[in-house]
Amino acid sequence: MTPAGIRRHLDSLIEDGILEEREPHSRSVRMRGRPSKVFVMSDLGREQFEHSYDDLAVSALRFISSQGGDHLVAGFAKQRAEEISKKSEVEVRPSKDRARALAKFLTKEGYAASTHSHGVGVELCQHHCPIAHVAAEFPQLCEEETKAFAQILGTHVQRLATIAHGDGVCTTFIPQPKKQFPNATERKKRK
Repeated sequence: MTPAGIRRHLDSLIEDGILEEREPHSRSVRMRGRPSKVFVMSDLGREQFEHSYDDLAVSALRFISSQGGDHLVAGFAKQRAEEISKKSEVEVRPSKDRARALAKFLTKEGYAASTHSHGVGVELCQHHCPIAHVAAEFPQLCEEETKAFAQILGTHVQRLATIAHGDGVCTTFIPQPKKQFPNATERKKRK
């Protein structure tokens, strides 16, 4: 496709309400050329994906919570995260590039995930979230999922954005391991 053809398709998706056009984050703004835009899927666009079971899940969790079961909702979120960890174990653990392996696993699970390297780490982006409407009301799901990512990757991670909170993409930052610099004693031994 030509760039003009891609722009026509994007304009059509925006007109139909499937995509929304946004300004890029300041860190990704280019200095020369045509101003860049970011396109994210709208709520209407997400509804095109089959996840009408959201209403049932939200109703069930609301009922449990209203009956004094906030601890049960938290327990459910934790159990769901543990299931993600167990299912991903085979694919992610042996991999040298765990972040990329996790993105591949998440894509299979319906999250359309990708990774992007940055100087001090990697961003794991989930472009679709099959539980976004449930997680919007019950953020425990996102919190436990973040903990599961840290466990799977064997390092601290930081959630920067979530679709459930209105962001276009769920973004998790994975810092690079710190390089070990030899201390004074080790430097003397090497000489």
